[in-house]
Amino acid sequence: MKEQRFIRENMESKHRILLLSFVVGALFFVLVLRLWHLQILNVDDYRSMSENNRLRFVPEAASRGAIMDRSGTVLVSNRPSFSLAVVPQEVKDRDALLDQLVSLLGLDRAELAERWEKGKGRARYYPVVLASNITRDQVEIVEENRLHLPGIEIEMKPVREYAGGKLAAHLLGYIGEVSEDELDHKGYEEYNPGDYIGKNGIERSWEKDLHGSDGGRQLEVDARGRVLRTISEAYPTVGNSVVLTIDANLQKQAEQAFGDQAGAAVAMDVNTGEVLAFVSNPGFDPALFSGKLPADIWKEYLEDKRHPLENKALTGQYPPGSTFKIITALAGLENGKIDENTTVTCNGSYDLGSSTFNCWNRRGHGVTNLKKSLRESCDVYYYQLGEHLGVDAIAATAKKFLLGAPLGIGLLHEKGGLIPTADWKQKRFGKRWYHGETLPVAIGQGYVLMTPIQMASMIATVANEGNVFRPHLVKRIVDSDGKTLKEFQPELLGTTGISADKFKLVKQGLFAVVNEPGGTGGMARLHDVRVAGKTGSSQVVKLRNSKMATPWQFRDHALFVAFAPYEKPEIAIAVVVEHGEHGGSAAAPIVGRMLRAWFDGKKPKREAVRTKTGGDKEDNGDAAPADKEPAVKGDAQDD
Repeated sequence: MKEQRFIRENMESKHRILLLSFVVGALFFVLVLRLWHLQILNVDDYRSMSENNRLRFVPEAASRGAIMDRSGTVLVSNRPSFSLAVVPQEVKDRDALLDQLVSLLGLDRAELAERWEKGKGRARYYPVVLASNITRDQVEIVEENRLHLPGIEIEMKPVREYAGGKLAAHLLGYIGEVSEDELDHKGYEEYNPGDYIGKNGIERSWEKDLHGSDGGRQLEVDARGRVLRTISEAYPTVGNSVVLTIDANLQKQAEQAFGDQAGAAVAMDVNTGEVLAFVSNPGFDPALFSGKLPADIWKEYLEDKRHPLENKALTGQYPPGSTFKIITALAGLENGKIDENTTVTCNGSYDLGSSTFNCWNRRGHGVTNLKKSLRESCDVYYYQLGEHLGVDAIAATAKKFLLGAPLGIGLLHEKGGLIPTADWKQKRFGKRWYHGETLPVAIGQGYVLMTPIQMASMIATVANEGNVFRPHLVKRIVDSDGKTLKEFQPELLGTTGISADKFKLVKQGLFAVVNEPGGTGGMARLHDVRVAGKTGSSQVVKLRNSKMATPWQFRDHALFVAFAPYEKPEIAIAVVVEHGEHGGSAAAPIVGRMLRAWFDGKKPKREAVRTKTGGDKEDNGDAAPADKEPAVKGDAQDD
């Protein structure tokens, strides 16, 4: 009995030992498998995690290059700005930290969480920007509570400072934080969340030159985040500066001349295509767009009927009105339909079939030749000329000026306007061109659309008698030491092929517009420089005759194009005053003031002027407004 019990106990012991051996063996196998997994299979991942636990990267943002006018006046520079960043690897409780930041700094929690999420996918030791452009008071609060804010850092980043405030805002553009969509696009591989990039204007188009290269320091830190040593350091490279073709004083005078009126102005060098002024009025404050735009200001911009956020000089497409008579006149001369002596009798209207086309002067202009038709802007003269030419002949001449397509000024979203043809209408609407539709086209109405850039190019081409230059805004790119890296030369896009004698006939009429009795552009006249130009007004909407005042948004646009000096042209200008009604009274004075600023700017700052008594007095360069220039009796103020 005892022997059987012994045998049974012995067998049970052996089973327990075997089971225990199996369990120990299994545990040992799992341990070996885990060691293989850690030390062989995923060695690279864990080595990286180990490095992240002791490394920290402190980025240093590069300063953007400056933007200057043609004489070196700084229009855009940089100022320091503070950003709130977090190093994710040092934060154990994200929600608690965000709650603290909201409580201490009054920040939006949802926005903080959203920015944190955007930083995922990068090394956890790389700082993620949670808030930009924080105030100095907020910086002080962070420093005072740093022990209770694990992983929080204050970064200094340069942001833009616009010396002229709203001056040339649409041209210069503004910067903002790079968006998630932009980061996903090709060409933005070097950017990180929280970086600033150009959003529009020169800031956007010349981003690669202006941005520079960011730097930073890689530090070794202990478990408490204290810096032990600097492992590597890369210094940021300042961006290159952009020197514009713009004249800052001319730009300023042009914007001031508009006052509260909406519209656009473009001034060009007639012999190079350099843009001397680029105005879209009203403007906006580009500095506000670097951070979070206040809701009340954003609402104010959106509700303003003058559309301050629209770049009218670049994207505004307007019927050119009577300024287009320059093209129709040249088309008539080119096709042999008129010469300088061809006359038309204007009785105030012209009948074609069952339709009556009125002249702006309902009393009529009487017997009118080419020069008089331009000087007094006779519509009937161009109605009849347009009827004889046909729309395709007018369009062919317009295309010689490269109208109807973007000229490639170098900014995004440039519009191309529209020069209609019979074929265009058939394709666009599936209808044939009617004879009566040509008459409005002949005076720059109907389907015709042009941008202020194109209007300036057109009058510049007339001034230089046939050369179409590409309008451009940048003279050169310079590095931080002032060394020129690239200089831009005039680019001839084409020539019209129209003979100089035909241009001279038209130019004589444009000179009469400004300087002779009955001319519609007398308010652009200067006493010391001979100016030539053409007024225009373009219908916004056809209104029935009414004794009630026309609402502002339905009034005609006012236009004026000009060049000077008449003998040897230097500068060409196009101005559009939205709903200004009459080019002679609304747009011409702006052109006059711009010309005054340009030619006074070329004089010495202090010029001794002999007085009538023989003494000397000093001219400080301040010019009287253009509407103070001497007027000629008989100037017409309508078009």
